[in-house]
Amino acid sequence: MPTTSSVLATVPDLEEGMRIDAATGTGFLLTFDTADSGDRRAGPGPTESVLALLAGCASMDVRSILRKKRQRATGYRIAVNGEKQDAHPQIYTAIVVEHQVSGDVEPEALRRAIELSATAYCPVNAMLSRAVRIEHRYVLSRPGQEETGALVAITGPGGTQVL
Repeated sequence: MPTTSSVLATVPDLEEGMRIDAATGTGFLLTFDTADSGDRRAGPGPTESVLALLAGCASMDVRSILRKKRQRATGYRIAVNGEKQDAHPQIYTAIVVEHQVSGDVEPEALRRAIELSATAYCPVNAMLSRAVRIEHRYVLSRPGQEETGALVAITGPGGTQVL
Protein backbone atom coordinates (compact mmCIF):
# COMPACT_ATOMS: atom_id res chain seq x y z
CA MET A 1 0.00 0.00 0.00
CA PRO A 2 1.44 3.42 -0.93
CA THR A 3 2.52 5.89 1.72
CA THR A 4 0.74 9.22 1.69
CA SER A 5 1.88 12.66 2.84
CA SER A 6 -0.05 15.86 3.25
CA VAL A 7 0.52 19.60 3.52
CA LEU A 8 -1.98 22.38 4.10
CA ALA A 9 -0.73 25.73 2.77
CA THR A 10 -2.28 28.98 4.00
CA VAL A 11 -1.91 32.50 2.62
CA PRO A 12 -1.86 34.66 5.78
CA ASP A 13 -2.22 38.04 4.03
CA LEU A 14 -4.08 38.24 0.74
CA GLU A 15 -3.36 41.95 0.31
CA GLU A 16 0.43 42.17 0.74
CA GLY A 17 3.52 40.05 0.19
CA MET A 18 3.72 36.49 -1.07
CA ARG A 19 4.12 34.59 2.21
CA ILE A 20 2.78 31.05 2.44
CA ASP A 21 2.66 29.03 5.67
CA ALA A 22 2.63 25.30 5.03
CA ALA A 23 1.66 22.89 7.80
CA THR A 24 2.88 19.35 7.20
CA GLY A 25 0.89 16.28 8.13
CA THR A 26 3.57 15.48 10.72
CA GLY A 27 3.02 18.78 12.49
CA PHE A 28 5.79 21.04 11.22
CA LEU A 29 5.30 24.57 9.95
CA LEU A 30 7.28 25.81 6.95
CA THR A 31 7.19 29.39 5.71
CA PHE A 32 7.92 30.34 2.10
CA ASP A 33 8.16 33.79 0.59
CA THR A 34 9.63 35.55 -2.44
CA ALA A 35 11.78 38.57 -3.14
CA ASP A 36 8.54 40.42 -3.98
CA SER A 37 8.09 40.81 -0.21
CA GLY A 38 11.26 42.95 0.01
CA ASP A 39 12.62 43.54 3.51
CA ARG A 40 9.67 41.75 5.08
CA ARG A 41 10.61 38.44 3.50
CA ALA A 42 9.57 35.67 5.90
CA GLY A 43 11.36 32.69 4.39
CA PRO A 44 13.02 31.16 1.35
CA GLY A 45 11.32 30.93 -2.01
CA PRO A 46 9.89 27.61 -3.17
CA THR A 47 12.60 26.84 -5.75
CA GLU A 48 15.38 27.76 -3.32
CA SER A 49 13.72 25.36 -0.89
CA VAL A 50 13.94 22.57 -3.46
CA LEU A 51 17.75 22.84 -3.31
CA ALA A 52 17.63 22.73 0.50
CA LEU A 53 15.44 19.61 0.35
CA LEU A 54 17.95 17.93 -1.96
CA ALA A 55 20.80 18.85 0.42
CA GLY A 56 18.90 17.50 3.41
CA CYS A 57 17.92 14.25 1.74
CA ALA A 58 21.36 13.50 0.29
CA SER A 59 23.23 14.41 3.48
CA MET A 60 21.00 12.17 5.62
CA ASP A 61 21.71 9.23 3.31
CA VAL A 62 25.45 9.82 3.17
CA ARG A 63 25.77 10.37 6.93
CA SER A 64 23.87 7.17 7.64
CA ILE A 65 25.97 5.11 5.21
CA LEU A 66 29.25 6.53 6.52
CA ARG A 67 28.22 5.65 10.09
CA LYS A 68 27.39 2.08 9.04
CA LYS A 69 30.80 1.85 7.37
CA ARG A 70 32.40 3.17 10.62
CA GLN A 71 33.91 6.18 8.87
CA ARG A 72 34.80 8.97 11.31
CA ALA A 73 33.79 12.25 9.74
CA THR A 74 34.52 15.29 11.91
CA GLY A 75 32.86 17.80 9.59
CA TYR A 76 30.24 17.61 6.88
CA ARG A 77 28.69 20.30 4.73
CA ILE A 78 26.79 19.92 1.54
CA ALA A 79 26.68 22.70 -1.05
CA VAL A 80 23.92 22.57 -3.66
CA ASN A 81 23.96 25.04 -6.53
CA GLY A 82 21.26 25.25 -9.15
CA GLU A 83 21.13 27.06 -12.46
CA LYS A 84 17.72 28.22 -13.67
CA GLN A 85 16.56 29.17 -17.14
CA ASP A 86 15.69 32.84 -17.62
CA ALA A 87 12.28 32.24 -19.19
CA HIS A 88 9.27 31.32 -17.07
CA PRO A 89 8.64 28.93 -15.41
CA GLN A 90 12.35 29.38 -14.53
CA ILE A 91 13.02 25.72 -13.85
CA TYR A 92 16.42 24.39 -12.85
CA THR A 93 18.45 23.25 -15.85
CA ALA A 94 21.51 22.02 -13.94
CA ILE A 95 22.27 21.24 -10.30
CA VAL A 96 25.60 20.45 -8.62
CA VAL A 97 25.67 18.68 -5.24
CA GLU A 98 29.06 18.86 -3.50
CA HIS A 99 29.65 16.92 -0.30
CA GLN A 100 32.41 18.64 1.73
CA VAL A 101 33.69 16.11 4.26
CA SER A 102 36.56 16.23 6.71
CA GLY A 103 37.95 13.56 9.02
CA ASP A 104 39.27 10.03 8.93
CA VAL A 105 37.16 8.92 5.97
CA GLU A 106 38.30 6.62 3.18
CA PRO A 107 37.68 8.17 -0.26
CA GLU A 108 36.12 4.96 -1.59
CA ALA A 109 33.69 4.76 1.34
CA LEU A 110 32.62 8.36 0.74
CA ARG A 111 32.35 7.83 -3.02
CA ARG A 112 30.16 4.75 -2.53
CA ALA A 113 27.92 6.49 0.02
CA ILE A 114 27.31 9.35 -2.42
CA GLU A 115 26.70 6.91 -5.27
CA LEU A 116 24.09 5.01 -3.25
CA SER A 117 22.32 8.21 -2.23
CA ALA A 118 22.27 9.52 -5.80
CA THR A 119 21.22 6.28 -7.46
CA ALA A 120 19.13 4.37 -4.93
CA TYR A 121 18.08 6.14 -1.74
CA CYS A 122 17.33 9.86 -2.06
CA PRO A 123 13.74 10.35 -3.29
CA VAL A 124 14.26 14.10 -3.79
CA ASN A 125 17.14 13.36 -6.17
CA ALA A 126 15.07 10.71 -7.94
CA MET A 127 12.20 13.15 -8.53
CA LEU A 128 14.42 16.02 -9.66
CA SER A 129 16.48 13.76 -11.92
CA ARG A 130 13.43 13.16 -14.08
CA ALA A 131 13.69 16.77 -15.21
CA VAL A 132 17.21 18.08 -14.56
CA ARG A 133 20.84 16.95 -14.81
CA ILE A 134 22.42 16.65 -11.35
CA GLU A 135 26.15 16.22 -10.70
CA HIS A 136 27.16 14.57 -7.42
CA ARG A 137 30.71 15.25 -6.24
CA TYR A 138 32.83 15.45 -3.10
CA VAL A 139 35.78 17.24 -1.56
CA LEU A 140 37.51 15.29 1.22
CA SER A 141 39.96 16.72 3.76
CA ARG A 142 41.77 14.06 5.78
CA PRO A 143 44.23 14.75 8.61
CA GLY A 144 47.81 14.95 7.35
CA GLN A 145 46.84 14.34 3.72
CA GLU A 146 46.23 16.45 0.66
CA GLU A 147 42.63 17.37 -0.07
CA THR A 148 41.00 15.11 -2.66
CA GLY A 149 37.84 15.35 -4.68
CA ALA A 150 35.95 13.60 -7.42
CA LEU A 151 32.82 13.60 -9.53
CA VAL A 152 30.88 10.51 -8.41
CA ALA A 153 27.72 10.35 -10.50
CA ILE A 154 25.50 12.25 -12.88
CA THR A 155 21.76 11.68 -12.73
CA GLY A 156 19.16 13.16 -15.00
CA PRO A 157 16.52 12.64 -17.65
CA GLY A 158 19.11 10.94 -19.87
CA GLY A 159 19.79 8.28 -17.23
CA THR A 160 22.42 7.71 -14.58
CA GLN A 161 26.15 7.65 -15.08
CA VAL A 162 28.39 6.43 -12.24
CA LEU A 163 32.00 7.52 -12.61
